[in-house]
Amino acid sequence: MTSSILRRAAAAACLGALACLAATFSVAATPATAGQPGAAGTLSATQTSGGLVEEVIVSGDASLAARLGATGSMDMLSGEELTGIGATHVNEALARIPGVWITRGSGQEHLTAIRSPVYSGTGACGEFLYLEDGVPIRPAGFCNINNLFEVNTEQAAAIEVWRGPASAVLGGNALHGAVNVITAVPEDTRFTLEAGPYDFYRVGAVAAVDLGSQQLGVAAQSVSTNGWRDATGYDQQKLSLVQQTRIGAWEVRNTLNYSLLNQETGGYVYGYKAYKDSRLRDTNPNPEAYRDAWSLRAASHWRNGPWRLVPYVRRSDMRFLQHFLPGQPLEENDQTSGGLMLGYDLEQGRLRTSFGSQIELMQGSLYEYQALPLTDSSAFNNAVRPQGAHYDYDVDSLLLAAYYDLNWDFADKLSLVHSLRVERIEYDYDNRMLDGNSRDDGTTCGFGGCLYNRPADREDDFSNVAGRLGIERALRDAAVYLVFGTGFRPPQATELYRLQRGQDIAELDSERVLSAEMGYRSPHLKLAAFAERTEHFIFRDAAGLNVSDGKTKSIGVELSYQRTLGANTFELAASYAEHRYDFNGGATGGEVIVKNNMVDTAPRWLGNARWRYAPSAAWDSEFELNFVGEHYIDALNSAEYDGHYVVNWRGRYRLSERTELFARVINVLDERYADRADYTIFDADRYRYFPAMPRQIYAGVTFTL
Repeated sequence: MTSSILRRAAAAACLGALACLAATFSVAATPATAGQPGAAGTLSATQTSGGLVEEVIVSGDASLAARLGATGSMDMLSGEELTGIGATHVNEALARIPGVWITRGSGQEHLTAIRSPVYSGTGACGEFLYLEDGVPIRPAGFCNINNLFEVNTEQAAAIEVWRGPASAVLGGNALHGAVNVITAVPEDTRFTLEAGPYDFYRVGAVAAVDLGSQQLGVAAQSVSTNGWRDATGYDQQKLSLVQQTRIGAWEVRNTLNYSLLNQETGGYVYGYKAYKDSRLRDTNPNPEAYRDAWSLRAASHWRNGPWRLVPYVRRSDMRFLQHFLPGQPLEENDQTSGGLMLGYDLEQGRLRTSFGSQIELMQGSLYEYQALPLTDSSAFNNAVRPQGAHYDYDVDSLLLAAYYDLNWDFADKLSLVHSLRVERIEYDYDNRMLDGNSRDDGTTCGFGGCLYNRPADREDDFSNVAGRLGIERALRDAAVYLVFGTGFRPPQATELYRLQRGQDIAELDSERVLSAEMGYRSPHLKLAAFAERTEHFIFRDAAGLNVSDGKTKSIGVELSYQRTLGANTFELAASYAEHRYDFNGGATGGEVIVKNNMVDTAPRWLGNARWRYAPSAAWDSEFELNFVGEHYIDALNSAEYDGHYVVNWRGRYRLSERTELFARVINVLDERYADRADYTIFDADRYRYFPAMPRQIYAGVTFTL
């Protein structure tokens, strides 16, 4: 197709230029020092109890706090806190944010809930936006449901989490919230060695190089474990490089982030409360399953007075066995993408306004292949899930967006915030196989045709507008606010082109959220109450068709509290929320949706409480309690998971000025619980679970040079 050829040529030229720009680590005449404004914002150094220094970006495009302001619900985990947590999975860190639940799958896999149910399915990853230094880590429309294992959360300067729609500034996929990981710029050089159960070993290093005219930083880690369940080991490596310098009048911050994951994947264990069964909980019904993935991202943050310029490029590649499907087809997907974010800040008296725009190009592909004929399932499945290729397509996309964000102190102690974003995404889909639902050789499957259906080549586009309007009243050492916002996400490429059961065209609308939130914020307490309504919810219906006629509604309250009394610090993050279906219908897998039923996998209660005791700079100790409330695990609300409590302990001891020992015990009471529970009508044992790990003891040492 002519348009496809032209777009590919334009994309190649654009990506090549951006790659050259982002990869240029220049030597400048003026040094960039800690505490001075950088290209991504102002850096502030924080002294840790162990004498180490972490730099946290507090303004600029790299930070959500700077772009979205204080009116709304955002929490941040600092680099010091992330180091103390020592997470082996990102859910251990983000459990500290109210209203957030990252359910742990096998290895580094996960599903996300931010002020929402846990979403799963073809395009569920599009419900949230994941960023790195303010730049989305994946192109719009080509997300990965396990997005967070691609970023270096363990060695980050900070992780920011925005709860509620943020599309008015950040764009599509920031429907229910956003997670931003800020790359650290280390001030010193240190090495960490760590060991734990099930042959867990982790080696980490950060290093800083001051060349006078520029600062260089590197953070790297490598993890290896055999896994606690059969055939569930993994190896993972992450690398982050940062350069800060000046080029003429421009302050420049270049970043390069790389990740590699090779894991054996465990499947569900089946049977009612199988996670408590000693004979089942550490078994793996799918020892053949695996996931191999790598990603590479480069960005260059430029700032000159009010002007901001961020070119970026990305590449990712993934192969995994879909062990959860009959026939276990292999999926391979990859994407190459890049773009440019442009911003301008204007301040006139009491009015502060930011203007921004974004252009992004993507080339992506997906291939699915079933190696062997299916013979051990039902007659229907055996017939409609053929051996051979199921899908083989390319998708090009073009995203264009513009926004403004203003903050007006229109009266004494009263501020108005308003944001508006217009965004358009265009898809150019090229089917590389036979159109329709035949086998790859053109022959017809039984039962009316093969399950997998391939649309003919086509182009689709989606235009969306999101807004935010809020008012904030300053009090003595506190503030109250009221904010209304909308969010959107366009259909993902897989929802449009990976079709089934004879569906030739997926007539989908963009999902939309309307939100209202009121809150109170003080140095020790944050409290927010919200109500949301989601329309055009995209799901696969009872006929196996991708549709966008679902609706949900949510209400909830979130609280975070912190108080220090002498050597003791007490912290609490808790939320209560109800997420309900707002329509009647059916979903794939025989699910029955009834209006006003609770959405499955959506606990009403989530909680995290911590007590930290630090009598001196030499040592500290922390006890943590995580709570997940009971919740339904099917749409009909006929099956439940009981919920669980988990107690963790962490401690650090400064042996000398340059040596620090640390240890932690995860699941101190050896509680038998499930990281994820589900219910299916297609198996004799309808309950299925990912059992959580038993008690784990980790210990390590950090050497500072």
